[in-house]
Amino acid sequence: MVLTRSKKRVTKSQTPPSNKAEKPQALALKRKAEKPQPLASKKGAAKSQKTPPLKKQKKEEVVEEDPLEIDEEEVSDDAASTDVESEESDDGEDGSNGFFSDDDGEENDILRDDFLEGSGDEEEHSGSGSGSDSDSDEDDIEKESKLIDEAEAKEEADAEAELLDFNKEAGDDAFRLPTEEELEEEARGPPDLPLLQTRIKEIVRALSNFSVLRPNGASRKDCLEQLKSDIASYYGYNSFLIGALFELFPPVELMELIEAFEKQRPTTIRTNTLKTRRRDLADVLLNRGVNLDPLSKWSKVGLVVYDSQVPIGATPEYLSGFYMLQGASSFLPVMALAPKENERIVDVAAAPGGKTTYVAALMKNTGMIFANEMKVPRLKSLTANLHRMGVTNTIVCNYDGRELPKVLGEKSVDRVLLDAPCSGTGVISKDESVKVSKSLEEIKKFAHLQKQLLLAAIDMVDATSKTGGYIVYSTCSLMVAENEAVIDYALKKRSVQLVKTGLDFGQDGFVRFREHRFHPSLNKTKRFYPHVHNMDGFFVAKLKKMSNMKQASEGDDEALGTVDEADVPSDGDDDDDDEAEAMDEMEKPSVPKKQPKKAKESKEGLAKSKENKKGKKDKKSKSKSALKIKKQRKSKTEVRMEIAQAREEKRRAIREKSKEKQ
Repeated sequence: MVLTRSKKRVTKSQTPPSNKAEKPQALALKRKAEKPQPLASKKGAAKSQKTPPLKKQKKEEVVEEDPLEIDEEEVSDDAASTDVESEESDDGEDGSNGFFSDDDGEENDILRDDFLEGSGDEEEHSGSGSGSDSDSDEDDIEKESKLIDEAEAKEEADAEAELLDFNKEAGDDAFRLPTEEELEEEARGPPDLPLLQTRIKEIVRALSNFSVLRPNGASRKDCLEQLKSDIASYYGYNSFLIGALFELFPPVELMELIEAFEKQRPTTIRTNTLKTRRRDLADVLLNRGVNLDPLSKWSKVGLVVYDSQVPIGATPEYLSGFYMLQGASSFLPVMALAPKENERIVDVAAAPGGKTTYVAALMKNTGMIFANEMKVPRLKSLTANLHRMGVTNTIVCNYDGRELPKVLGEKSVDRVLLDAPCSGTGVISKDESVKVSKSLEEIKKFAHLQKQLLLAAIDMVDATSKTGGYIVYSTCSLMVAENEAVIDYALKKRSVQLVKTGLDFGQDGFVRFREHRFHPSLNKTKRFYPHVHNMDGFFVAKLKKMSNMKQASEGDDEALGTVDEADVPSDGDDDDDDEAEAMDEMEKPSVPKKQPKKAKESKEGLAKSKENKKGKKDKKSKSKSALKIKKQRKSKTEVRMEIAQAREEKRRAIREKSKEKQ
């Protein structure tokens, strides 16, 4: 309708191009002015503003310059004309073009206002619709994600339920404890290893989730007893050691430990920094066909050897002392000791010399090291390794470790390294005889010896040392009686405290074990296991001596020694017997003193004339007894000499016996 009306008016006007010709350029100008304005401003401007007359003149002039544009727009399609006229209504012209009357202008204003308001409502509605669409999309995404999560949770629950059902069915059908008749039949013949292996696996699986996989009519105790007997017969352990290991580890971890004992630990070597560097040594060995890698981040001198085309213990580099064949666990006590240069250090049990040479390398051949070894046959390997590795600051000595405080003196050294003799339950992969040779009595003997050695090591250390005052205690045993119990005993008997070992890995020591309760600081000790750290089982503790005073009296230590020292072979027992015999001989001369008193009592009825003679005899007897006492005092030195000679003879006899056994 508007289209037909405008066309009629265009035909009646004298200047027909003025209405349509002004559309393209006027629209372009108005669009540029209206682009940055919001929708609300467009509405207000359309209702309030009116175009000035100058704008009409400019539009007419522009139209007069281009009279040919009418034909172009008449040729255009109806859609284009409708778009242009709708844009005209948006431009806000208030009937000022001269072709419309005032009434028409008012009508156009009303139509324009309605159109603009309608368009604004539509835009607002479209905007709110887009916002609602985005919200609905987010809601849909959240709903979908929740549905997915619920579906996954349901699948997991179904899988767990199915697994439990399967385990129950498998447990009911496939596994049951053998009866007594079946066990008797198995005992009659040779052990059925495949049957034992499958039964061990099934029992371990049942114990891991006993409430669900419990065999019919079997208690947990029955399963444990059967598992112990099966492991003992399959792997060759005695009942004592299996029971002790079951007290330390749960069944699943115990099986990992036993399997680790069946495999050899990696071959490791330690670079001798007195002669070479690890990088140079690795290059030389690689050229010789040795496949190796650095040991780990915690060691700067260790190398692990995977395989070798040449004997690793017979290369020119080994004979030249460039490296030492040494287990990775043997690095740990020396690293915990952390020796400094120009210190006095004692290695109580030094053979074969791996730890001693490592200490010398860290000290750069300065200071002094006392390498003690009680067993004479092991002195050869100790001295040979010291010479081969180029160590020049070490003194080799052959004493019982319990006598070292008397030999070297108390409070005479800065640090002591005690790698105590032990049961060897952590190195079963090296010595399989440990499986059947250890018993409770032997563990007690080792524990008693370790306590004595540790107290002697503490007595040698000077608490006032500026750089030292430390004792490192280590064993290759897993038994609590040889590790935590020994350290707890030393904490009670001497003025020492546990400090951190300086090792970043390893499991903390036990603060409580079954019915035993140890000092809380024992969590600073470190335990190492084959199945966890891929090295021999080891225990390391570091003590700091706080005072040179002894908390416990010597009588307590002697009483402790008299109870169990008879079971531990040592020279101290014979020495104590010799000293006891000497003391008995010293007490014998006191007997003649009592005889004159008895003679006086028996002769009370004699005449007074004989009293003077008796007095003279008494004086002579007193003088003679005094001379005897003097002679006896002089003979004390002779007795001591005899005791010393007896000790030397017994030591020689022991050495000769050991040589004959070899």
